[in-house]
Amino acid sequence: MQIQEFLKNLGPQANLRFPEFEDIRKYIHSLSTSSLIGLGALATVTAYWLATRPRPIRAPCSLEQQSVPVEGIPSCRRSVLLPDDTLLSFYYEDTKTAYEMFQRGRRISGDGPCLGYRKPNEPYQWISYKEVIEQAEFIGSGLLKRGCQASPDQFIGVFAQNRPEWVIAEMACYTYSMAVVPLYDTLGQEAIVHILNIAEISTVICDKPEKAAALLQNVELSLTPGLHSIILMNPCDVSLLERGRKCNVEILLFSDLMELGRQNHRDPVPPKPDDLAVVCFTSGTTGKPKGAMITHGNIASNTSSVIKILEGSFVIRQEDVSISYLPLAHMFERMIQVSMFCHGARVGFYQGDIQLLMDDIKTLQPTFFPVVPRLLNRIYDKILGSVSSPLKRSLLQYAVRRKQSELSSGIVRNNSLWDKILFNRIQASLGSNLRFILTASAPISPTVLSFLRAVLGCLIFEGYGQTECTAGCTFSMPGDWTAGHVGAPLPCAMVKVVDIEEMNYFAANSEGEICIKGPSVFKGYLKDPERTAEALDSDGWLHTGDVGKWLPNGVLKIIDRKKHIFKLSQGEYIAPEKIENIYVRSAPVLQVFVHGDSLQSHLIGIVVPDPEVLAVWASERGIVGSYEDLCKHPEVKKAILDDMTKLGKEGGLKSFEQVKDIYLHPEAFTVSNGLLTPTMKARRVDIRKRFQEKISQLYEKNAS
Repeated sequence: MQIQEFLKNLGPQANLRFPEFEDIRKYIHSLSTSSLIGLGALATVTAYWLATRPRPIRAPCSLEQQSVPVEGIPSCRRSVLLPDDTLLSFYYEDTKTAYEMFQRGRRISGDGPCLGYRKPNEPYQWISYKEVIEQAEFIGSGLLKRGCQASPDQFIGVFAQNRPEWVIAEMACYTYSMAVVPLYDTLGQEAIVHILNIAEISTVICDKPEKAAALLQNVELSLTPGLHSIILMNPCDVSLLERGRKCNVEILLFSDLMELGRQNHRDPVPPKPDDLAVVCFTSGTTGKPKGAMITHGNIASNTSSVIKILEGSFVIRQEDVSISYLPLAHMFERMIQVSMFCHGARVGFYQGDIQLLMDDIKTLQPTFFPVVPRLLNRIYDKILGSVSSPLKRSLLQYAVRRKQSELSSGIVRNNSLWDKILFNRIQASLGSNLRFILTASAPISPTVLSFLRAVLGCLIFEGYGQTECTAGCTFSMPGDWTAGHVGAPLPCAMVKVVDIEEMNYFAANSEGEICIKGPSVFKGYLKDPERTAEALDSDGWLHTGDVGKWLPNGVLKIIDRKKHIFKLSQGEYIAPEKIENIYVRSAPVLQVFVHGDSLQSHLIGIVVPDPEVLAVWASERGIVGSYEDLCKHPEVKKAILDDMTKLGKEGGLKSFEQVKDIYLHPEAFTVSNGLLTPTMKARRVDIRKRFQEKISQLYEKNAS
């Protein structure tokens, strides 16, 4: 009746404008009441669908042209989002330093929650922006009272796991124009001694008494004579204080330093954009760590560029929260936090135990999740490993394809039918509130990335960069949900590729070593002009050691690595990381290390099988046993080697790039056993040393 009344009210004008309405009127009058009710219900459902249907994310530019050439510089491109070749230094007028970014967050938040922490089995507690700023001023004033200078030449060491006091100490330094020098366990004592001496650090803020004791031991051995003060976040016993006095190192509690600063408060001395903010020592895979000098302007330009790219698709809101567990000693996590603080958002810290991370995530329910590819690989493996029957696997694959079809249309959501019946539990394991995931620090498989974009139903971006360009230099474009590349240049960077003749990469073919220039590129390595000259050429270009290729739509693909290449005895150049990235796609393989020798004509490999996959994979081939027994089983080794060789052929490896033999090792490469850097890169020299005997045995076996 409502439809009939609607048509009646249209009157004769309807027929004047739309003659076809007369036919519709006759059709409506001919319908029964039940038919009209059905038609009304259909109209209602249609209207609801039109109002609630998922809408694609609009890309900020044509995805067919995500970067443009820079005039006068061959094979060089910059962001298409810029009006000209002038690179972006800051996004907001009042955010030209890390200090200003935090102050902006305080204004936006209205003194809302800033830093979160929790004790086991308890909810998160929050420290407000106002409290953080006050405590930072008190800590900074306390440092000044104890003889530190309000100058970017004043280096303060921070030796702690991620926790609120880390950020408060960092902001204390920035409030009075001092520079932070992060330290971390996996550097090793020799590297820590090197850093303390080369940076002339007299004060270190650390979390645990055990770390303070290790620092004291270096002083007692006369290895770090310049260290005079240790500020301890956790309480300690009297014996440690007495031990410090004996070697002229005063140990003071963080809370006591704060009280000292409260009683001797000084007005802030904010830094300038060109002032040094942090000296980030890269652990590297060889040699002594290098201290990358990062300015406040570097931080502002890098953070601002990500904000610029995301401005139309993802705006960080005050209610957003990030989970902090990746090492704060590295720039990736630091840039995530600066981005959150700039918008008045929150950062919640994990409890310090990676085994409890999933519980922290469920409790915190983050909307922002920074990750490294290795963690995404584990999530991917867990999902596939939980699917026991062929029917469930087929259903999962179909659902993923349907979601990926939506992604290809630019639609990202977590409320589809497939989300409700299949993916909701997976999403709940990560807190159910994720809006944004950012992966960086290492390559990620396109298969894994596409799968998780569908399953998790949130934005997943991939970035590429390194410490020396503050964090990132390329970033995937909103709306581009293809995989296999690392996006287009950030607005703060010009990126070019240059010839590597010995590897047959030529800029004329859009291939070569990736070089970066712009306001986010570091000033150089602290007191190391030789290695600075190796990284920065005379024109200010940072040479990354990575090999890239420009794709036709202006995005960059990482195709190789220059830094770790070596020759075989027949003169062939080998890039082991490229080979490892192919082999690690083998289902039973968790980690792989490819080794070659200039005196040998072939490659061998150290393989860590995946303990969650190996047993099932082996049983399908009629082999059973414990994980350790399977690692020793010759048929298992042969089957894994055959699978790797097959993947190598499919991946385009030449015969001399295939490993001839492997050793199966039952213990994973980890940060704690010294075989991975904190950013999950292989410590190639240390792995080679650890397995030198096995490497020699494999070569001897295959020589006979």
